[in-house]
Amino acid sequence: MKQNMIYWGLITILGIFHLQALLMLIPLKIPIYLICLVVILINFFLYKRLLLRYSAMGVRWNGFLFVLQICLVVLYGFLPPSWVHIVPFLVFIGMEIVREYLGKKISMLEHSVMEFEAQREHINETFRIVRSERHDFLKHVSALHFMLENEKSQEAKAYLDELVDGYKETNLSIKGERGVVAAILHQMYRRAKAVGIDIIYDLDLPLSTIPIADQDMVTLLGNLLSNSIDACEEWQKTQHKQAQLSLQMYKRSGLYILICKNNSMPIPLEILDDLFHSFGKTTKGDGHEGLGTKIILDVVQAHQGFLDFVFKEQEFTVKIKIPAIR
Repeated sequence: MKQNMIYWGLITILGIFHLQALLMLIPLKIPIYLICLVVILINFFLYKRLLLRYSAMGVRWNGFLFVLQICLVVLYGFLPPSWVHIVPFLVFIGMEIVREYLGKKISMLEHSVMEFEAQREHINETFRIVRSERHDFLKHVSALHFMLENEKSQEAKAYLDELVDGYKETNLSIKGERGVVAAILHQMYRRAKAVGIDIIYDLDLPLSTIPIADQDMVTLLGNLLSNSIDACEEWQKTQHKQAQLSLQMYKRSGLYILICKNNSMPIPLEILDDLFHSFGKTTKGDGHEGLGTKIILDVVQAHQGFLDFVFKEQEFTVKIKIPAIR
């Protein structure tokens, strides 16, 4: 918050200098307070409309850009009033465009690195669970054999039912899936179950059959399921009921169709209208940047896909169609 105030404060001061220098080219004498008011209003509008990620560039590079921008302002003291004043102003605007572009790129790279680290942890955890289940398999067989030998069939049945339920969780995630996809599915399944969400994977085909690279698939599934789980958690706290989340996938007429449904609290219209089309649109609190939905759309569009979403009767549905073309 402090960095935010410093940035907009410096931009406002520099903007006032630039605007005042440009207004010297016209014969009208405009009071300085009007110039300040105009710059403040413009910056307030930009602050509300843009999600600038200048902090991703760090203090050093932001400081370097500000030093260059201050030098541009100093130039006005050495240049007589003329249309040449437009050049420093345009350079100032160009620097801000560069700052916004680089900040966004760096922020996206940092987000990708964090996802990669999370993927590695998920893969390791899934592999550990599979190894653990394999290691204990013979012990479970021995226990069942002992119960059956001693004619304890009811106990054996109860034990087997409990054992199957445990294996079902892992099997739902790894069945026919590539390692990274299985890992993200398993991790999200466990995360949902840990907070009491009823999660269902209804997959006619493995998700790994969709012609999307592993990294993009994990990005797509990770953001899609994570957002759904967050919405379900909020809904559960408010409604005091068990939330439901389902992920469905099937193939029709040369299209892979992925449908994700989850309970959700009402979403404000101003957020709903731009939910998948711009950064910074989020219903979550502080600490959330609204990156997930835009990243989902970027992955879908990069693979010539289509995305549609509907919010109706406290249920949010996302439908994604990906052509079956590699």
